[in-house]
Amino acid sequence: MTHHWGQYSSYFSVPSDISDEIPHGCRITFAQVLSRHGARDPTTYKTVLYKTLVDKIQKSVKSFKGKYSFLNDYKYNLGAEELSAFGQQQMFNSGAKFYNRYGALAGQNPLFIRTTGSHRVIMSAENFTQGFHEMMRHDKDASRKGDYPYIPVVLDKREGANVTLSHDLCDAYKHRDRSISDEARETWASVFIPPIWTRLHRDLPGLDSISLELSDIVLLMDLCPFETAASRTGAISPFCYLFSEQEWQQYSYFKSVNTYYAFSHGTPLGPTQGVGWVNELIARMTASPVKDATSVNHTLDDDMATFPIGKGHVLFADFGHDNGMTTIFSAMGLYNDTKPLAFDHLDSAETNGGYSAAWTVPFAARMYVEKMQCAGEKEELVRAIVNDRVQPLKQCGRDQLGRCTLDAFVRSLEFARTGGKWAECFA
Repeated sequence: MTHHWGQYSSYFSVPSDISDEIPHGCRITFAQVLSRHGARDPTTYKTVLYKTLVDKIQKSVKSFKGKYSFLNDYKYNLGAEELSAFGQQQMFNSGAKFYNRYGALAGQNPLFIRTTGSHRVIMSAENFTQGFHEMMRHDKDASRKGDYPYIPVVLDKREGANVTLSHDLCDAYKHRDRSISDEARETWASVFIPPIWTRLHRDLPGLDSISLELSDIVLLMDLCPFETAASRTGAISPFCYLFSEQEWQQYSYFKSVNTYYAFSHGTPLGPTQGVGWVNELIARMTASPVKDATSVNHTLDDDMATFPIGKGHVLFADFGHDNGMTTIFSAMGLYNDTKPLAFDHLDSAETNGGYSAAWTVPFAARMYVEKMQCAGEKEELVRAIVNDRVQPLKQCGRDQLGRCTLDAFVRSLEFARTGGKWAECFA
């Protein structure tokens, strides 16, 4: 069940056809993690909607029985925007895992960190570095103990700066393309929600008096992952058991449809919003200046203090949000071969697999991009791993382990190197 909550799922190791272990005879020479923040409370806007919905249901239904009985005494107490204790632990674990994988690099090179200006993202970075530093501190082989606390560079769009970890700098997208995802999301909701709506009205006499909309049912389902993430004991919320396994799969598909058509290849300008970060990745991997005329802040990226490249700078951690990560994955071409998600008939979730928000951008999601030098290879090899799943770099002629040469990888990123469709953002 917990793997079927779309982007509200919590990080889990996604099944991989290729082992994510560092291949025998290879040593890592560069590592970049791009991470989403940990599990959080709902947004301020949503938390108002959730509380209002619960209040309406409790006022209209006289008594709750069976699996609904918890609603007799339930009180909505979720906060807004901030990391939950579970989310903080997720990020600590993520930092520890990053050190355990790339500790050999950490012993000789400082970890460079950037975040967006969101408080939960900054806190996520702080918890990540706590886990990272704790592993370093206990590593008897580490030649460098590091300086704690690690101070991130904060990319704050409120200060008028371009933010490559953000997704909302493209004017035309904000004014036009979001309607694509709205239509897809509303169509799929009209397909999978009505049977749930009918069952709830049958089970809960009195609901007819408040005219629940289809969107209200989605809100009710949202309470399952948010209440679970807020639990101090790790218990699954009783809201989760109000719906069947199939209904959770359909709900997860609803979240994937929205993400795909809002920020990925399902919308014309989705991938373009991620090209700035991809060009920064190229600069870091090739130890060369950033070449970008899209969302890069050159005041920061042309300064070694705020965007270090070259010798001694091979370990990076960037922290942001799920939507920005989705645009970046798309700009990199990681899911180019995913067929468009259908959303107009009931078996869409079963017949149109492939892209999944739960697999790509759950809470505490992370992508590793690593370079490695391997015995018998003249060139360094590149690999991308998303939530422990090796994403074969098909666009650059990947080998059996999903890797391609650094040169081939950079050449395959032509979409980003040429600015994507950035000119259309302001046409």
